[in-house]
Amino acid sequence: ISINCVHLTEMLKDMCIFAAWVHGDPRKVIYPTDSYGQFCGQKDTLNENKTILFYFNILKCASPVVLINLQCPTTQLCVSKCPDRFATYIDVQASYRYKPDQWNYFRQFCKPGFNNPRKSVAQVLRDEDCPSMIIPSRPFLKRCFPDFSTKNGVLTVANQTTFKDGRGKTRNVTDLREAANGINNVLDARSVGMKIFEDYAISWYWILIGLFIAMIVSLLFLVLLRFTAGVLFWIFIFGVIGIIGYGIWHCYWEYDHLKGIPGSDLTVYDIGFQTDFRVYLQLRQTWLAFMIMLCVVEVIIILMLIFLRNRIRIAIALLKEGSRAIGYIMSTLFYPIVTFILIAICISYWAVTAVFLATSGEPVYKVMANQTLCKYANLTCDPETFNTTNVTKLCPGAQCTFAFYGGESLYHKYIFIFQLANAFVFLWLVNFAIALGQCTLAGAFASYYWASRKPADIPLWPLFSSFGRAIRYHTGSLAFGALILAIVQLIRVILEYLDHKLKAFYVLKTVHEFCNSFTRFLLCCLKCCFWCLEKFLKFINRNAYIMIAIYGKNFCTSAKEAFFLLMRNVVRVAVLDKVTDFLLFLGKILVAGGVGVLAFFFFTQRIPVFAQEAPTLNYYWVPLLTVIIGSYLVAHGFFSVYAMCVDTLFLCFCEDLERNDGSTAKPYFMSASLHRILGKKELSPKKAVG
Repeated sequence: ISINCVHLTEMLKDMCIFAAWVHGDPRKVIYPTDSYGQFCGQKDTLNENKTILFYFNILKCASPVVLINLQCPTTQLCVSKCPDRFATYIDVQASYRYKPDQWNYFRQFCKPGFNNPRKSVAQVLRDEDCPSMIIPSRPFLKRCFPDFSTKNGVLTVANQTTFKDGRGKTRNVTDLREAANGINNVLDARSVGMKIFEDYAISWYWILIGLFIAMIVSLLFLVLLRFTAGVLFWIFIFGVIGIIGYGIWHCYWEYDHLKGIPGSDLTVYDIGFQTDFRVYLQLRQTWLAFMIMLCVVEVIIILMLIFLRNRIRIAIALLKEGSRAIGYIMSTLFYPIVTFILIAICISYWAVTAVFLATSGEPVYKVMANQTLCKYANLTCDPETFNTTNVTKLCPGAQCTFAFYGGESLYHKYIFIFQLANAFVFLWLVNFAIALGQCTLAGAFASYYWASRKPADIPLWPLFSSFGRAIRYHTGSLAFGALILAIVQLIRVILEYLDHKLKAFYVLKTVHEFCNSFTRFLLCCLKCCFWCLEKFLKFINRNAYIMIAIYGKNFCTSAKEAFFLLMRNVVRVAVLDKVTDFLLFLGKILVAGGVGVLAFFFFTQRIPVFAQEAPTLNYYWVPLLTVIIGSYLVAHGFFSVYAMCVDTLFLCFCEDLERNDGSTAKPYFMSASLHRILGKKELSPKKAVG
């Protein structure tokens, strides 16, 4: 399994990298492309100093999305700078003899080499040698966008509300409103983005301090769980019981208060359905129903506490034991950094390969005609032979211009398959990195549990020893488990893709309504089933990696033994899982909330001692949200180690109960607190695990 899985991973990875890097060209993403398929600003070309793309007729472009992602149906040229004034070709041509400066300025926005002001205006506009007009623009995303602004609530361009379109008409700036709305939103977002960047540049030092405080608080919380796990849990439980008890009393009070009020003795059936739900609160029957439901919930909780009290005590003891184990193996708290680095490498590999694949097409040219009835419009063409065809005769002014990157070869037809393969390898590698971390941590914590005398018999450098064993002996098992999970995740990705594509049919109603409903239902069921399957596999894999770390068996055997071991202790699993989830969630909220409150008072300059130190920000919520989210992620990283520790100790505990009986021949390896909970009077002398 080890050899096959590793070889399959390498084969898929090499296939994607070879295909992407041979055919891909990231310059297609970095540089804009003119109508001739040439990059703007590329070194060692004629466009080296022309880094900005200029559109002859911006009115033909609907929105910035069209400009950036698709192709605007107008000639596009690379220029060194955007126009800074209004001008039309008609005016410039009429005055080129006595105002040559205007002609020289306008000419830089014409096609390269064009310098014939004597050519008739009709022919120039037909052949699109020059734009009919230029308007003040500014570069954004390496494209020339009109310099829109608002003056007293009126849309203007360079403080003007009208302009000449170069075809004998005076037009209002509002004619550009459709494009202006999108562009202004983009430019406003750019302004906000610059302010956010400034806030980060000013406050990054304090953000790091906040995250460091979150790390210290997380460590303290894990250490204190040894003493406070039981207290926190029982406070929460009795708090819930008290709240429900108050709810029962309040329902009874409302029920008794409505006694004798006209209309309160009606039933819900009598008044029927009402849109104003407050009507139901005037009925005694409503409060009686609420009181009965709360009483049932209260009784269930109390009965669960009575019958599960011993298992809850075991869960709390395991939580305390996990805190003690982490205290002896502190290096495990910093292992998530290794996992983070590995996942970052996987993301970088996937992103670079995806970009190369996405840019591996060849330039595709299409016929662009001014006449809407031209039958050759939007057909592919060859710019080298275009002038020898009869297209220009049948469609005067038609041009063969660059449209997009693509291709019709066998390779280009299967680019989507390569992207799927790249995504699959990415999912596989990420799951492998996570599996490696889980197996490493499980091995370290298992060495703590099975030590006869704690901490004297804990091996030296348990984390590094466990990591070495996982790399040397368990690579194939981890890769196989990651492979199964990656297949399910890829299926989920494909289902999401199909759902996204089929939404167009839903909107257009191109198929029968019954088929639409059935397809949506089927996709919804499939997505739900595979989501559940993924969750189940993650649970099985996690426990299988623990058994691999303990016994060193293969993945299938470890998964089977872990599953049946958990099924024999299913109630303990459920109790431990919920108790652990609650305490860790409480810890995350405590860390993120506490550090967030401190950051709020600091960045809003409400702490007198640090008022002078706090930076002046455009948006105080920028570093505040960063600190809160970062603190939550820091706490999640530390607590994920703790959760893995508890799960490992639990499986070791269950295995200890089944393998040993506490006798001298088969002593328990559990701690004294767990031993007391099980009802044993004293611990027998322990022997090493053979």
